[in-house]
Amino acid sequence: METQSYTPVPPGVGMEENFLSLDDILLSHERLPCRTESAFPRLGFLEKSADTRDIPEGTKMEMPLWLAKGLYERKRRTLSVDPPKTYRQGWRTVLGADPNVVDLHKMGPYFYGMGSQLLHFDSPENAEIAQTVLQTFIGRFRRTMDASQNALDADTSALVAPLDALERALFRAGQAGLAAYQRWEGGASGRIEASGLVVNYRKRKLGELQA
Repeated sequence: METQSYTPVPPGVGMEENFLSLDDILLSHERLPCRTESAFPRLGFLEKSADTRDIPEGTKMEMPLWLAKGLYERKRRTLSVDPPKTYRQGWRTVLGADPNVVDLHKMGPYFYGMGSQLLHFDSPENAEIAQTVLQTFIGRFRRTMDASQNALDADTSALVAPLDALERALFRAGQAGLAAYQRWEGGASGRIEASGLVVNYRKRKLGELQA
């Protein structure tokens, strides 16, 4: 039985975040197009294109998701966030026509995660974005899982390449489930095997005796 030095922590679900998840940490650094609705004193260092101490009202800039969420306030309207182009009407139309033809990984490796996080910000497009993200997932789910069940011993790089991070996790889970089923079907799941540490220890001892 193999042991892992690191046990992967799954990302949060929907608008929730898991700060112990590497995927959620990477997602939080994805950049969003923003516009300041009020001045931000002593934060001029965030805007690299300007050499000012403060960020004036009306400045358009990109911010990482974690910073945009920290500065955003619904009541005071300190910041407005525009949806990235992959969530705007043009791409929503493409995804609505056939989500399976789109390379989600090129559009952003965390398409579903970012789409869910955008709902933290008030926007008239939120309902359409949420519906597009949901229907895209539904439309691609069966094809993703079918592919995971029919390529257990094959090169899966081409199948995995266009998948979002969530879809890749589902693909791996599908393959792991199929492999576990095949082991059970073959009776391998009932066998007691020595730990990898024990096997390696025996090999070292054998080598010392033979030296």
